[in-house]
Amino acid sequence: MSSTRRDFIKSSLNASIGSSLALHGDAPSFASAAVPNTNAHGAGAVEGTGAVKSRQQRPNILLLFPDQWRFDWVSTNPHVPIRTPNLDRLAKAGTRFTNAVVATPQCAPSRACLASGMAYGRAGVASNAHDYPVGHIETFYSMLRDGGYHVLACGKMDLAKASAWWGTDGKWRLSPWGFSDGINNAGKFDQLLGYKLNNDRPADPYLTFLSQRGLLQEHLQDFRSRQRGGYAVTYPTPLPDDAYCDNWVARNGLDLLDAAPKDKPWFLQVNWTGPHNPEDITAPMESRVRSLGMPAVNRTDQYDAAVNQAIRQNYTAMCENIDRNVGLYLDKLASLGQLDNTIILFSSDHGEMLGDHGRWGKIVPYHPSASVPLTIAGPGIARNTTSEALVSHIDLTATCLDYAGISAPAKIDGQSLRTVLEERSTAHRDVLFSGLGAWRMAFDGEYKAVTGFNPRLKQNSPDWAPSSAQIQGVAPLVFDRSNDPGENRDLYVAKTAQGEHLLQMLMANAADG
Repeated sequence: MSSTRRDFIKSSLNASIGSSLALHGDAPSFASAAVPNTNAHGAGAVEGTGAVKSRQQRPNILLLFPDQWRFDWVSTNPHVPIRTPNLDRLAKAGTRFTNAVVATPQCAPSRACLASGMAYGRAGVASNAHDYPVGHIETFYSMLRDGGYHVLACGKMDLAKASAWWGTDGKWRLSPWGFSDGINNAGKFDQLLGYKLNNDRPADPYLTFLSQRGLLQEHLQDFRSRQRGGYAVTYPTPLPDDAYCDNWVARNGLDLLDAAPKDKPWFLQVNWTGPHNPEDITAPMESRVRSLGMPAVNRTDQYDAAVNQAIRQNYTAMCENIDRNVGLYLDKLASLGQLDNTIILFSSDHGEMLGDHGRWGKIVPYHPSASVPLTIAGPGIARNTTSEALVSHIDLTATCLDYAGISAPAKIDGQSLRTVLEERSTAHRDVLFSGLGAWRMAFDGEYKAVTGFNPRLKQNSPDWAPSSAQIQGVAPLVFDRSNDPGENRDLYVAKTAQGEHLLQMLMANAADG
């Protein structure tokens, strides 16, 4: 297909299976055997080399990474009737973090920050309009592979989102990114874009799978309807459970584990496409959530209460389905005898506003967009522990390298969580930073300060710069989240000490580039 046709169409478009792990109140049994400590800040670490410090008892690493799961949609929130027994079991076996914020709340740049371990602005992907800069910024996947790991991935990687091409086998660009094997598929609405750009043929392995099953056209018609109707389209997908994308992704990951070599440790990142919009759920998923009463939307009247309830029920159904798939992985590791030697991390690339503040999706500095759940379990990690340490999602990069016995290069911004996970410290960072386009945010665990964001506009483009006309003269925002968790009262004019300090830090960061 010609690049001219691709560019024209792209600009004009713009656009369960299996049973869950049986639970009897017991957490997975993770052994306490020592894992090599290569924290770059510890004695004897070799910084900036990516060198392997030790191969003794190096653990496998399983990164469970759904798309668009907001921080408060968890079973510990008494206001959200979500049932996640497998994630609860994982939390009982490890450490759950309550203050995890992403470096940037949009799919491609967030995943680029994770891959590079670098802050937004340094990771080479400013928005979804850019691919990962292969050959210019090394990924931690490459570091793991070079360090002796068999590096795997399945699902929506989103490292070449702008290209809208994945290959019908899902292996395009996997090796340059640092993977040994994997199956990379399109995100939800990206399936439609890729199909159109590829002359009405599948451009990724999931649509190829649906075509082979005779389900492709029915699925495309359903998604086109959802694209037109937006979040309010909450009726079930026509797909059966075993053809539903997130269940297909989970199977792919399990198959990759079966094929992994037995003589080296492995890393696997499972990237579910949910609970990202559209709110597509199967009929069995719908039957489990329609009776659930969801919390009301914060400061919006776009839809009536019944529609908002249905949207949030569908979102919950997608989360619960992913939890069932998490159970399959815990079950698999137990059957392989690898549960005691696997570091398991669960988080997300960003959150979902779900109508709060009249907004949907992500890309804004409010907590439902920028904050995510995070649980880590494995050998040597504190069990049944909740940590209030401030964590950026780029810290997962350094943490994985640390437990793999590979020292993190000095150039990355991520910081290993190992001392917190092993209860050798309780604090991690003093302030968390996030940003996208023109806006920047700083959060100290209580107060949040934001610059370059106009809350009066329905949309702040991720492609804006600090010099963009739309944000000139816009005052900063300051919120006291300890007393105003909904971020409804702007305290900027009050000139609070904490707010002013965070704004000064944002100015300093901007001056540093």
